Amino acid sequence: MIDPITYFYTVLLLSMAVNLGISLYGIFYKPSLIKKIISLTIFSDTANTFAIIIGYIRWRAATQPPQPPVLTNLNPAEKDLSAFASTAVDPLPQALVLTAIVIGLAVTLFLVFLTLQAYRLYKTTDVREIAKLRG
Repeated sequence: MIDPITYFYTVLLLSMAVNLGISLYGIFYKPSLIKKIISLTIFSDTANTFAIIIGYIRWRAATQPPQPPVLTNLNPAEKDLSAFASTAVDPLPQALVLTAIVIGLAVTLFLVFLTLQAYRLYKTTDVREIAKLRG
């Protein structure tokens, strides 16, 4: 019998691999700049989800469900600290993902601005047409 948590992680990681493949296909092979931006956004969201999952993999062998990385007891005993360390989710991937979301938003807005400027100049968002028009 397959463990449900292992099955869940297997399905999740396989779907994320498919998501990464589809987004890379859109980035490299679609000629429209809008489709490239959408594919890049999907790629970054999938990478962020993968980073969050890395933080949760740590508690996979634990018997208790994961806890947020916040210690609520002001004067914890050593037993409380060891229980907290074994069940708390790693906060570093969460912090890195928050930073990546903000940077990704800025990059996406910049790319949308560049696409709008290219459309104003060349009246198309097709990369092949823009290359022809540029000479």
